[in-house]
Amino acid sequence: MMTTTLRPIEPLQRGADGALSRHYKVCVNSRPVGAIHLATHPTFGPSIARIQDLRIEEPDRRRGRGTVAALAAEEVARGWGCGQLEIRVPADAGPALRLATLLGYVHRNRGMEKPLGVTAPVLPAGSRGRPMTEAEFGPWAERGIEEYARDWSDRGVPEAAARARSERDNAQLVERGLATEKALFSVLEHEGVRVGVLWVEFVDDTAWVYDVETEEAFRGRGHGRSLMLLAEAQAIASGRRVLCLNVFAGNTPAERLYESLGYTTVGYSMYKSLL
Repeated sequence: MMTTTLRPIEPLQRGADGALSRHYKVCVNSRPVGAIHLATHPTFGPSIARIQDLRIEEPDRRRGRGTVAALAAEEVARGWGCGQLEIRVPADAGPALRLATLLGYVHRNRGMEKPLGVTAPVLPAGSRGRPMTEAEFGPWAERGIEEYARDWSDRGVPEAAARARSERDNAQLVERGLATEKALFSVLEHEGVRVGVLWVEFVDDTAWVYDVETEEAFRGRGHGRSLMLLAEAQAIASGRRVLCLNVFAGNTPAERLYESLGYTTVGYSMYKSLL
């Protein structure tokens, strides 16, 4: 009889903030066939666990080892008091994506990226980007608390955890302010009227779109595309050649826009309730 189990290879790691982490071997009748790393969520806290890594060696794949290891990780997470388990699946890992779906994981958001050239795109006639002002920064950041928390809670994150993350991220954002190094906060104007906002940060050799939003009264007029072209121009001007972003599941207009601009999916974040 073949029995698949998880064997800890280290003591349970405990952080000062209550974070938990542990590495395991995946074994079949005591024979190592892979590895798994389980930890509580770095931003949502100890109520949510993440499978940071799950690997089964090639000779033992397609035999249900990964399925049993993932189910065993659920039991460990429940023992830690977690009500939810999250996993990140690379877009090119078809078998892993099918396994996660089979096990009941739900798509929360996906990461996308686009390689950039050396020539910045030109904005449509009448459109221009300018730096956000101090008077605009505060209200924009404050409004983001509610919207960001709602985005997460609508996609499975407990409301308290979503709110806590949003408030924490906003506090850090406001503390850093407009003068934040390696960040650009911009306003898109069309014919002299403010029509959208953009937040781009530069992380190592890549650029990230952290927020892109067209003002509600001006949606459906192509300004979202102009904002993304502005982000590309800013990334190219900084010397970056890759622009990255995350898009929440269910935001179909945004997904279609990014795909039409040449962005490709690089990974999926998925979650499962353990309650």
